[in-house]
Formats: sequence, structure tokens, C-alpha cells
Amino acid sequence: MSLYLSIAIIALIFIVIFQIAKASEYVSVLKGEEASRKQNNKINGALMIVFLVLGFVGVYVCNEYLFDKTLLAQEAASVQGEKVDQMIWVTLAITGIVFIITQILLFWFAYKYQEKDNRKAFFFAHSTKLELIWTAIPAITLTVLVIFGLRNWFFFTGEPPKNAMVVEVTGKQFGWIFRYPGKDAVFGKKYYKNIDPATNSVGIVWDDKLAQDDILTEQTMYVVKGQPVKLIIGSRDVIHDVGLSHFRLKMDAVPGIPTTMWFTPKFTTAEMREKTGNPNFAYEISCDQMCGNGHYSMKGVIEVVTQEEYDLWMAKQKAQYLVAFPEKDPEAAKAADESGKLAAPADSTAKAAVAKM
Repeated sequence: MSLYLSIAIIALIFIVIFQIAKASEYVSVLKGEEASRKQNNKINGALMIVFLVLGFVGVYVCNEYLFDKTLLAQEAASVQGEKVDQMIWVTLAITGIVFIITQILLFWFAYKYQEKDNRKAFFFAHSTKLELIWTAIPAITLTVLVIFGLRNWFFFTGEPPKNAMVVEVTGKQFGWIFRYPGKDAVFGKKYYKNIDPATNSVGIVWDDKLAQDDILTEQTMYVVKGQPVKLIIGSRDVIHDVGLSHFRLKMDAVPGIPTTMWFTPKFTTAEMREKTGNPNFAYEISCDQMCGNGHYSMKGVIEVVTQEEYDLWMAKQKAQYLVAFPEKDPEAAKAADESGKLAAPADSTAKAAVAKM
């Protein structure tokens, strides 16, 4: 309610200012052009101060009402995300200070140095000193920010710790495919011409022994709290972008060109639900690159769990090779043999009963 009231007050102020401006036009007609120009200068100078004050009030009001709805209000969910947040806050502090100073000077100068009969403007064509100041200071500031950004970039995209788990992320229109290495901890080969949406969504080469224990899942990726995760990212159609907003990371998914990044989750999904007070909270993986008419729906879920929960989940997964070739699944064959053995006595009993009749 207070938000609507604030908007109504701001709108009313602008209406009043507009009416004052219209009234000044009528006065100018009555007083003549020279007197009208001087009066307009005074009004415009005063309005500059009014706009300055209203602008800062508007920034404050927007921050009060909208900040909690941004992800910056939440703690970064990864160790690497802390560095990104730190970089964002430093950038906002520097640019915010510059913005405030320049806006105050801009509007104050427009008010203070308005036209007067006893004032003459001073013009100069060139000042080496001024040009050095307004070129060197921004250049040095931006260079420092870029250096910090590159340092973090090389850290996120460099080699992860040796204990990092590895997950392959493949984007498609309009969803995500996740591949985990099997017990051998090595991914098998894949070839795009082997892609079969039903049983082989990433084109695994089945003849490769290393590929026969790889596990595929779609839309939901499981990772472990506190364990580094290396993502090997690709796409099977157009350019996508892996956006991990809660972890403060993103990376392009390019067809034929694998990209990598790694992060360390800080909180399980259950812990984040408690921290946010939202029982439906879920870590989101989204596409941050316009990729077609279904781009808006290209979202997945990242489940951050404990090591025990991850081990239980992984134990329930079946290698994609056995999904594609169920006849080669030893457990399925064993179950079939057992069902056959149970069926045999039943058949013999039935035949004996028929013989007695």
C-alpha cells in the first residue's frame, strides 16, 4: 500500500511541475520574450534542484522496496560466488560514488550558473590537464576492476582441486542433459551422429568400454555440499548459456567447443529452504542466451545434497548403456531367470492337476 502511495505522490508532483511549466508559458506571452527567458531560467534552475532531490529519493525508495527481491539480498551459495559478490559490491561502490558526485555537480552547476545580466561565460578550446585527469582516472579505475575480474575468471575456469567431481552439462532446445562418469570416473567417447533422443541423447559411442557405465539424467543435476564440482559444458544444437544465478556463475554452451568452470556449493537445498523461509526453494540452472521461441522454459534444477544422500541417489541410477540395451542388463536377466524358475513349478503343478482329472 505504501508503495502505491509513494508512486501516487511522485506522479502528483510531476503533474504540479507540468502545470507550473504551462503557466510560465502564458506568463511569457504577457511579459515579452526577454523577461520571459530570464524567468524561465530561474524556474529551470530551481527545477534542476528539485529533480536532483526527487531522483535521489526515487533511488532510495526503489532500493528499500526492491532490493530484497534481488539475488544480492541472498548470500552466494558457492565459495566462488563470494568473490563475485565482492567484485559486484566494489564496482557498485566506485560507480555509485562517481554517479552521486557527477549528478550533484551537474544539477548544481545548472542552477548556480544560470543566465544573469552581470555574468559572462568563459570559453576555452583546450586543456591538457583536464583531459589527462578525466582520461587517466577512469582508465586506472577500470584497469583495476578488469584485473580483479580476470583473476576471478581464471580461477573459476582453471583446474579444480583433485577431489572435484565432474559432470558434463549439455544444452538442447529447450532443456538440459547431465552425464556422470561411472565407477571408472572417466567419461567415454561420444559422437554427434550417434544422438538418439530416445536412448542416447548425447551420442555416446557404445563400443567404448569407458562409456558403458556413464549415467545420463535430464533436467535435474545432483551435486554434493562442500565438494568442488567441475562442469564440462557443451550444446547439441544452438548456443546456450549455463546460468547458475544462486552460485553467481555462468558460462556459454557452444556446439563443438567444450567450455569448463567449477564451483563449490556451500549449502544443501534443504538448508537454503530454511535460510530463505521458502519450502519450495530450488537451485536453478537456466539458459542465459536467447536460443529460440522456447528459451523462457529452458530451466533445470540443481539438487545440492550431503555425501550420504548423493551416494544413495547414485546407487539407484542405471548406466545409460543398460537403458539402451536392457537385454544386456545382468540384473534384468537375473530377475527373468528367477521369474522363470518360479513359473516352472506352477506349470508342472497345473499339468499334474489336469492329468488327475
